[in-house]
Amino acid sequence: MSQVLSNADVKTALEEAQALYAAAHPKSRAVHEAALGSLPGGNTRTGIFFDPFPIAWARGEGATLWDEDGHRVTDFLGEATAGIYGHSNPAIRAAVEAQLDRGWNFGGHTRMEGELAALLTARFPGLERVRLCNSGSEANTFAVQTARVVTGRPAVLGFAGCYHGGFLTFTAKENPLNVPFETVVAPYNNIEASRALIDQHAGRLACVIVEPMIGGGGCIPADPEFLAMLRERTTHHGIVLIFDEVMTSRLSPGGMQQKLGITPDLTSLGKYIGGGFTAGAFGGRADLMEGYDPRHAVPLQHSGTYNNNVFTLAAGITGLGQVYTPEAALALNARGDALRERLNARCRAAGVAMQVTGIGSMLSFHMVREPIRTPVQAAQGNPALRQLLCLDMLARGIYMMPKRAFMALSLPLSDADFDLLDSGLQDFIEARRSLLN
Repeated sequence: MSQVLSNADVKTALEEAQALYAAAHPKSRAVHEAALGSLPGGNTRTGIFFDPFPIAWARGEGATLWDEDGHRVTDFLGEATAGIYGHSNPAIRAAVEAQLDRGWNFGGHTRMEGELAALLTARFPGLERVRLCNSGSEANTFAVQTARVVTGRPAVLGFAGCYHGGFLTFTAKENPLNVPFETVVAPYNNIEASRALIDQHAGRLACVIVEPMIGGGGCIPADPEFLAMLRERTTHHGIVLIFDEVMTSRLSPGGMQQKLGITPDLTSLGKYIGGGFTAGAFGGRADLMEGYDPRHAVPLQHSGTYNNNVFTLAAGITGLGQVYTPEAALALNARGDALRERLNARCRAAGVAMQVTGIGSMLSFHMVREPIRTPVQAAQGNPALRQLLCLDMLARGIYMMPKRAFMALSLPLSDADFDLLDSGLQDFIEARRSLLN
């Protein structure tokens, strides 16, 4: 970081880091500027945009990415948990190539949708029946709608700081694109306040939807006692409990529900379950899913041209059946726990206001000293410092979620890659120590 001009304050340091980034990525700038003519802001995915312009990737292999300017970096973002297999897993590649030879767009059923569904129901305790879709956003929306139909109640209780896809967010800024459900917003990890809200609104609540660990909002685990309370009160009132495990399902062979021994009524899945292709799923108790049986006189309508697209099915079956086996899940998440403790030990030894939260293979940096149990506590850190961390680490060949400093480990990451991350963090602390108070 010898090029950095000053650490006079965070704003100045970030502006300098952005200028260095822009100078080093002229081809990414050109890609962005070309896209401005047809995409609003040159962007079609809000969460990965960052100033002064986003990086443009050219190719990937294993856990390595190359951008349009030829820079080689190690990928610690892992496509925000969807890229658990890396960029070129040979078994998944072979499955997709074999499917290319067999054709696609059949307009009908294949044996594969049943095979992927069977893998899912075998792994996740809460899944007795499952439906496939194309994203976690779809999965969560259908799960909520299922609860509303089955219970005959209109309202949804969610938790402040949680994201359940583009149509259902409970973040600090109100999302005008939310589906117009009647909602009740409760404080995450607050047992007493959340219990009171559930009891108060029980007569109108179709469901309670919760991430067992807040994912994109900073890897904040739910207390087991908090989730146990949700299970008890929803059962008491006949409310459907939905676990959004779109991200967290990767944290054990059977997701957080298996890890904690708390079984929801419905579960939503997505991200990695399609082997790196577009994927989503929702399901749960057989009686709650029964309405989707098309043999009924008036079944619930759930269609979608690509719900059973053959590339997702082929990749997903291979990924879950051969690659991300229960043994592989245990091993990757153990490595993630060890890495998080290693990074936190470095922060503690340096005495800086910085920590890494998460469970297993999902990790997130925060610029605060105190323990973090809620999004409100996480928000105490300066977001500009996290942006600075992301840019400084990118300059060292380490890619994480821009601005958010979020990481999801992939199977191809090596111990040498972990060493690179640790040494990069050490360099960042040394270079920016005066700002990390």
